[in-house]
Amino acid sequence: MSIGIIMLAHTALHRAEQIARHWTKAGCPVVIHVDQMVSTKRYKIFTQRLSDDPLIRFSRRHRCDWGSWGLVAASQDASELMLAEFEDVSHVYLTSGACLPLRPVQELIDYLKARPRTDHIESATTADVPWTVGGLDEERFTMRFPFSWRRNRYLFDRFVELQRKFGYTRKIPDGLVPHMGSQWWCLTRQTLSSILQDPKRKTYDRYFRHVWIPDESYFQTLSRLYSTNIVSRSLTLSKFDFQGKPHIFYDDHLQLLRRSDCFVARKIWPSADRLYETFLNPKPGELSLQEPNPGKIDRIFAKAVDRRTRGRPGLYMQSRHPNEDWENGVTAAKYSVFQGFTELFTDFEPWLAQVTGAKVHGHLFAPDRAHFADGQTVLNGALSDSATLRDYDPKMFLTNLLWNTRGERQCFQTGPRSTPHVMWDIAKDPNAQVSVISGAWAIPLFQSNRTFSDLRSEAAQLQKIETEMLDALRSPYSKCRKRIWTMAEFIESPMEAIQVIVDEIGFQPNRRLTEAPRMVDLTGFGQFLQNLKNQGMHPYLMGDFPADPIAHPPAQQTQRPRPYLVKR
Repeated sequence: MSIGIIMLAHTALHRAEQIARHWTKAGCPVVIHVDQMVSTKRYKIFTQRLSDDPLIRFSRRHRCDWGSWGLVAASQDASELMLAEFEDVSHVYLTSGACLPLRPVQELIDYLKARPRTDHIESATTADVPWTVGGLDEERFTMRFPFSWRRNRYLFDRFVELQRKFGYTRKIPDGLVPHMGSQWWCLTRQTLSSILQDPKRKTYDRYFRHVWIPDESYFQTLSRLYSTNIVSRSLTLSKFDFQGKPHIFYDDHLQLLRRSDCFVARKIWPSADRLYETFLNPKPGELSLQEPNPGKIDRIFAKAVDRRTRGRPGLYMQSRHPNEDWENGVTAAKYSVFQGFTELFTDFEPWLAQVTGAKVHGHLFAPDRAHFADGQTVLNGALSDSATLRDYDPKMFLTNLLWNTRGERQCFQTGPRSTPHVMWDIAKDPNAQVSVISGAWAIPLFQSNRTFSDLRSEAAQLQKIETEMLDALRSPYSKCRKRIWTMAEFIESPMEAIQVIVDEIGFQPNRRLTEAPRMVDLTGFGQFLQNLKNQGMHPYLMGDFPADPIAHPPAQQTQRPRPYLVKR
């Protein structure tokens, strides 16, 4: 017995010649179909170069557009020529000029010889096919497609819409159950002869001429009528991306192709010299008796598709950058945002850095500049502290900072004077841990000696801005971890709140704090708020803050280190 190879070639004819001679060297006859779009001059040169090989034939040429009937017609004519010219052929294997044998041809011959009545063709009903890309499953068999999906996409889509609108459907020939699968098959002589000599072939051909992508359904459907044993799997390794386009294999895929144990792979880059040299010249004794198993490398391809479609968390790809919420995570790492803490506590940033070991910045979105930790003006990744550069795209500023500092927890301050709308980006980020003491922006106003009428106006403006920021955090679209206290709530038990925050940062979880940051002097702050109310401004974000100086029972102070200092 021998295997007949049908080769559909349309480009890189020098590689097609190399592969054809590799097949015939092992005693396998080859029938080559050259796409009609290849120039006559190139076709003549190609045929003349192979004219010395008695096992090579050329079939009648067809125009083979993607997804067109020409691909089926080319396969039919080449199959008929193969069966007529080479009577000892027991199996016919459909390949392309971009296919490359991965194992010695004799292994393929022995494999098929042990399975003389088995047809290897991927064949599944539309209900069982998960890989169709383009939105047409059953409809590809019940509509007409006179326009090319690639060359006349607009007319293709409009004609599909028109047929849907009027409910047009074509009748599927009696006895046919449409199946789909890979274009690359290996059929027994008996099954292929039955398909080509079927009395109803004209009816079937006429029907499939107007099926969308018939090369993936014609033989896949008709083989079900005649085959006695179908293994619904192609012997050719052919992988596709999320758009339905075939993956191209390059020299650096050598070990990946070896691991698949498949007999043939497509699509091979024509300049992949290392692949052609390695697989077309196997070392003596280098045999693999493994069953072809492309599933062994499916995980790698699935990971590649995921990386291409989703990208890495926090790293924005050009293809998705203009599209809101297409990113795979707003940022690359977890980080902590504090609002109101630097106003309430003295030297809060150095204290937090010492306790947690995190990189603690100041107000990154302050009006004058980005206050990086330790007074730096340029951070990892040449990130400048310039407010102008930062505010050109605050979201990308935050994203770049966290991408370039991966592995180190970042903490920073924010507040009502920060860059507008940045809180929305933080609120929608699951990596953000946000802790807010609402109303703390009033402490610097309280400590200033400015005219009270000016303070009242500024307090009203800052309260309005912080209210909008809190609305963002409490929005249904918010995905961050947030803790919001009013000033009145927070100062009742500040150590408990700070302990929770430090534990959540996670460098030394469950470590009890023995030293707390020092709280600023709030004597008279309650009266300050009352004065604002008296002037017509209602400071509601501070909570129910007492007008009298804050006092704590002595017992509470002796239970643990004092969380703050109060002048009496």
